[in-house]
Amino acid sequence: MSGARERRVALVTGGAQGIGAAIAMKLAAAGFDVVIGDLNEPRDLSAGHDWIRLDVTTEVSVEAVVAAVLERHGRLDVVINNAGIMFEADVEDHSLELWNRALAVNLTGPFLVAKHAVPALRATAESRDGGTAIVNIGSIEGDCCNPQHAAYAATKSGVHGLTRSLAVDLGPMGIRVNAIAPGWIDTELNASYVDDHPEADEVRRQLATLHPVGRIGDPADVGDVAVWLAGDESRFVTGQVITVDGGRLARPPLAPIMGR
Repeated sequence: MSGARERRVALVTGGAQGIGAAIAMKLAAAGFDVVIGDLNEPRDLSAGHDWIRLDVTTEVSVEAVVAAVLERHGRLDVVINNAGIMFEADVEDHSLELWNRALAVNLTGPFLVAKHAVPALRATAESRDGGTAIVNIGSIEGDCCNPQHAAYAATKSGVHGLTRSLAVDLGPMGIRVNAIAPGWIDTELNASYVDDHPEADEVRRQLATLHPVGRIGDPADVGDVAVWLAGDESRFVTGQVITVDGGRLARPPLAPIMGR
């Protein structure tokens, strides 16, 4: 970024922990002023991040947070739609309440944040500072699916579709819209799944072998891609879903007996 340029401002939803926290940290390191929108206060605000309580399922909350960002920082350049939930349920036991909750957080949330952020993003894009960006966090489960993840996979597929639609509609305004589809990332949630298994060390070993790079992902791996999509270096990239999975989807699994 040019030293003469006013500092850019990024809003990261669900930035209190996990992938969102890593994205917030990477954006701050890249020179952004970062506002975390989350129901929970981040455990560490020492990096200078701002925090505003946000419920992405409530339009009034979303509208208020965008207004607060503009009041505190005067501008908005980047939105990272990261807030999301995941749970496991067989379809016959899947309550409508849980289904609607997944839709509200994972899909309606990004829609509402984009809706209310667009005027501020457009205003910045029209200034001499150049274009602005929305980055949605999808999942490889937008294209494939683990067992008992009907709601999660359906909503992440929707995020990918929303991304492409917004890219078409907002491109003429100077707003680029892309998504990141992470694979298995070592977040607190995923770590708890592994730690609860009686053979946790073997689970970690086998998870690593699923990836051609030989390891599972770190939240910072997603953060680095988010920073690139938020910056000028990706100025001709929009409407894309960038897979960040260590090559997992590139290698179809063979039968375990084949030993590869």
